[in-house]
Amino acid sequence: MRPHGLHWRQESKRRLPLMQNARWTCLAATASLYPQNNAHRLMLDRITASLPSLAPAEQRVARLVLADPRAFARQPVRELAERAHVSKPTVVRFCRSMGYDGLADFKLKLAGSVSEGVPFIHRSVDTDDKTSDVMVKVVDNAVAAFLQYRNAASTTAIEQAAQAIASTWQTGRRIEFYGAGNSGIVAQDAQHKFFRLGVTSLATSDGHMQVMSATLLGPGDCAVIISNSGRTRDLMDAADIARKNGATTIAITASGSPLASACHIHLAADHPEGYDRYSPMVSRLLHLLVIDVLATCVALRIGPALQPALEQMKNNLRAKRYT
Repeated sequence: MRPHGLHWRQESKRRLPLMQNARWTCLAATASLYPQNNAHRLMLDRITASLPSLAPAEQRVARLVLADPRAFARQPVRELAERAHVSKPTVVRFCRSMGYDGLADFKLKLAGSVSEGVPFIHRSVDTDDKTSDVMVKVVDNAVAAFLQYRNAASTTAIEQAAQAIASTWQTGRRIEFYGAGNSGIVAQDAQHKFFRLGVTSLATSDGHMQVMSATLLGPGDCAVIISNSGRTRDLMDAADIARKNGATTIAITASGSPLASACHIHLAADHPEGYDRYSPMVSRLLHLLVIDVLATCVALRIGPALQPALEQMKNNLRAKRYT
């Protein structure tokens, strides 16, 4: 996604040194350089993508946000309910449907994105780019995606997912990670992180294995399904089977996708990179970041019970290194 009305000159053609380029792009990624209708696109895009899955009354609230985000962030719940022709609880329900703690949390995030400008620069690499240009663009794309996630992520959804996985650990049940293609590599990384926390876990990127694995899940188990587009048939099948068998399903995928709607918990991983890229970069890094956040939250919930095992693991690994 590129900001409308914002044109980037090629740094290589401007003959600016690398440090000056980096300084300019860093400032552009953090300052409020965007028009009013573009500064908060990420949050509004998520609301737009979620419209079809909302109840009719909540859709009216969503359209009120999209029509005038600044006014929505300022007005009290009574006025918002009157303008949308809904009840006050419906306004709150809409905010929670979008993954926020409530109206106050939603308005705080909305006001912040409107006033400060959420960074969402995504710059394509051109054939005549120098190595210095490529480095700056690739790094800036990743940083912008991380900052977008930090500003828009639902802490409620993260807490729900962390609690579900911590409960799985406490009861000795299983957690399965499913991904296809590039997301399959992320699933393997997730399994590597969580098995070190003592969670019985498995990662698979094979569609047949995912179906068989999901069939063996039951109440108390967790299935974490990772997908860039949220539209992969094999992953949808596995999520459906796991949910029908009573397992808690957690999706790390794009907002408004079929997979996001099919799972109990949705951890939004939205970014401007196209889903049809031959070699996706930003999406993979963003998914890894979400896994890191989730693993850290789970580790904090498990607490002191982990320390003896982690200390023993560290001691056993010392023999593997040269002194």
